[in-house]
Amino acid sequence: MARPGGNTTGFILFEYSLSGKWVELLKQIAPTLSRVAVVRDPVEFSGVGQMAAIQTSAPSFGLEVSPVDARDAKNIESTITTFTRGSTGGLIVTSSGSAIGNRKLIITLATQHRLPAVYPERLFVTDGGLISYGPDLVSQFRSVTSYVDRILKGEKPRDLPVQAPTKYDLAINLKTAKTLGLEIPQGLLARADHVVE
Repeated sequence: MARPGGNTTGFILFEYSLSGKWVELLKQIAPTLSRVAVVRDPVEFSGVGQMAAIQTSAPSFGLEVSPVDARDAKNIESTITTFTRGSTGGLIVTSSGSAIGNRKLIITLATQHRLPAVYPERLFVTDGGLISYGPDLVSQFRSVTSYVDRILKGEKPRDLPVQAPTKYDLAINLKTAKTLGLEIPQGLLARADHVVE
C-alpha cells in the first residue's frame, strides 16, 4: 500500500474495520437486538470483506448474522421480509452500487418492518434512513486533487501511497428514530456530524 507499483495509486473508500463500527453503532441504538441482516453485494470484493468483518465482530455483541444479497430489488425485498419473521432484528447495509441504487426500497423496508438500520453513507439518512457512518466523501475527493497535482508535476503513481480515510461522517435521522420508537443515546447525538430533525 505504501508503494503500490505500476500505474496505480488511489484512495481506499471503505476500511473493513469500519464494518465492526457499524455493528457497535447498531447495538448502541438498539441494545436488545439479537440478530442482524447484512445487505451486501456478494460479487463485489468490498462486500465480501465487509461481511467477513461483520461476522467476526457480531458475536462479541451477541448478534447472529444473516446475509441479504443485494442482487436486485425482488431479492432484497423477499429476504428482508423473511428475516423480519424471527426475533428482534436489525439491519446493516454495506457499501455497494446495488445498495445505493436500491436505497429507497431498503429504507422503506427497514421502516415498514421497524428495523433499526445502519447505512454506509449520509445519502441514506437524508433519504429517511436511521443512521450512517462512513468516510467523509467530500474530504476524500479534496485529497484526490493533491495527488492529481503531484502526478501532473511528474511524480509516478506507483510511488504514491494508497490513502485510507482520515475523516468519518456520522449522520442520524431523529425523525426516523421517533418513527421506530428508538431513543438515540445523548453521547451518540453529541458525536454526530449531521442530525436530521
